[in-house]
Amino acid sequence: MRSRYTAFVVGDERYLTATWHPGTRPEALELDPAQRWTGLRILDVEGGAEGDTRGVVEFRASWRHGGDRGELHERSRFVRQSGRWWYIDGRLDPR
Repeated sequence: MRSRYTAFVVGDERYLTATWHPGTRPEALELDPAQRWTGLRILDVEGGAEGDTRGVVEFRASWRHGGDRGELHERSRFVRQSGRWWYIDGRLDPR
């Protein structure tokens, strides 16, 4: 999770695509270079330990875009396959 956040911070579309499960990954990913991610808070973690095959991470990520500021609140699902973790999808909190 933290590595994917860092990839958003530095605009690494290649890493984000490579860690997104092929079954749910979009055909294209275009990051907005004007979007600045300014902080990450992990709120909850379920699973994800050694031997687990599934995990959930709830987080809040702060952003800035021009003069606007906001926060993304998501519960992300991950699955371990072929010895590595893949991002499956996330449920956004609309607040």
